[in-house]
Amino acid sequence: MAFSGSINRGLSNVRRRDLLVAAATSGLATLLLKKPGWASLLAEGAQAVTQWPVTCRDVMLKQTEQPDCWAAMAAYGVDGVESDIGDDLRLPSLYYGDRVFSVADAQSRQELMAALDAAKKRITAFCMHNRFEERPEFELEWCTKVATIAKEMGVPAIRIDVVPRRMPRDEFLPFAVNLLRKIVDATDATGVKFAIENHGNTTNDPAFLDAVFEGVASPRLGLTLDTGNFYWFGHPLSRLYEIYERFAGRAFHTHCKSIAYPPEMRDKERPMGWEYQKYHCPIDQGDIDFAKVIAILRKAGYSNDLCIENEGLGRLNAEQAIQTVRKEVQMLRNLQSAITQDGRFLPVARA
Repeated sequence: MAFSGSINRGLSNVRRRDLLVAAATSGLATLLLKKPGWASLLAEGAQAVTQWPVTCRDVMLKQTEQPDCWAAMAAYGVDGVESDIGDDLRLPSLYYGDRVFSVADAQSRQELMAALDAAKKRITAFCMHNRFEERPEFELEWCTKVATIAKEMGVPAIRIDVVPRRMPRDEFLPFAVNLLRKIVDATDATGVKFAIENHGNTTNDPAFLDAVFEGVASPRLGLTLDTGNFYWFGHPLSRLYEIYERFAGRAFHTHCKSIAYPPEMRDKERPMGWEYQKYHCPIDQGDIDFAKVIAILRKAGYSNDLCIENEGLGRLNAEQAIQTVRKEVQMLRNLQSAITQDGRFLPVARA
């Protein structure tokens, strides 16, 4: 079989996405290294790109049934996690035995950083579950504490909620902008970035996000780009990549997840959350083209992790969950090697 040209132009009857996903998840890349021409091309690509860490939400770890969070990360094959952080500065999903880690005091932080070093893992983002309108003074204080801790521990981003629970949206927008300005001002010395997750009925609206970013006007306020949530919201598949491009320059963190809708529902507007429980799936089985996602992020100069958020693991036993996530991890690693720093796909060799 002879292929020529670039992956981006398509390969006979095989879609670029299908080839890349097949190579990334089936071991095809290893086989291609044995073919004349492929080894040098892949080596050239590997030298040309930076491999972002591939991580997962730490709430996924206990599904492995491993005795501690470090064994769970090793089982999945991830480089680290996005870690939930509570009001009390405990990390409820980073566990060892019956205990969980905390970052509330200096000694606890040192213990956690030593454990991370020993396991060769990292925390790429803290995940806060904010309730801005209910307790604005507490939120300002809490965000300031978490940003200070993040700086000390080398955590580059904090995922935040900017979601109205009681206020009408037209009232919530100026309220949120005002509070976020106070938060970025209070944490200026830390340099840590705050990354709003697009989720729910408000921040999946690009117009709302634009208004928040314009109103706060801080380079330290950006997005936790959740690939699946924009799709969940009802945006047609073909429009997703335009939205990703629109906000890629503000992406400080990611949630990689996907949905496999019936073909007739993919490229049309759907009711928010339509049949999500039925159709959400691992990223290697869904509609979203992660080769395109990575290319968009590379072009925008993204520099943090690719964080897997698989919300279907509860339907699986421990071994199935481990194998499912390992496949997602390998796909994201291999796809990165196939895409250059400026978002181009490596050429396909003649074999």
